[in-house]
Amino acid sequence: MCMSFFCSTFAAILNTYTVMAIKTTELIRTSQSWDGAILPDFPKGKPELRVIRLDFPVGDKTGWHHHTVVNYGIVQQGELTIVCQDGSEKTFHEGEPLVEVIGTIHRGENRGSKPVILNMFYFSLPGEEITIQHPELEHEQKTEADTLTDSHKDVC
Repeated sequence: MCMSFFCSTFAAILNTYTVMAIKTTELIRTSQSWDGAILPDFPKGKPELRVIRLDFPVGDKTGWHHHTVVNYGIVQQGELTIVCQDGSEKTFHEGEPLVEVIGTIHRGENRGSKPVILNMFYFSLPGEEITIQHPELEHEQKTEADTLTDSHKDVC
């Protein structure tokens, strides 16, 4: 009798809740960075995983840098343009995955109308540098956006 009561009570509880199906969507599966370069093999050793959130105000950009490890991210908000030293670039929009270039000097720019929120995931060995900055390039490399900004400095 107790078992019957338990079963009917459990069934009643289940009927009061809507069971929702979890939807999964694979955003990307690749062995290449966004520019088509093949990703390097993982190093041997114990991995260290890092998740870093980057917030880019409108009009802001990173310095020139390159990554030494495999990394990828998701643009949570806004639009982020990655510009390589050779002038190639790609814009990633809200919700899009981004597999970063490795060993290629580049920078990220927020050319959009709202702040960019970017979550990046890095796979390295413990203590390994994940990003190498290139401050020496800050005054040498100019993109088309920099040229436009420079030509309008007196106007603004």
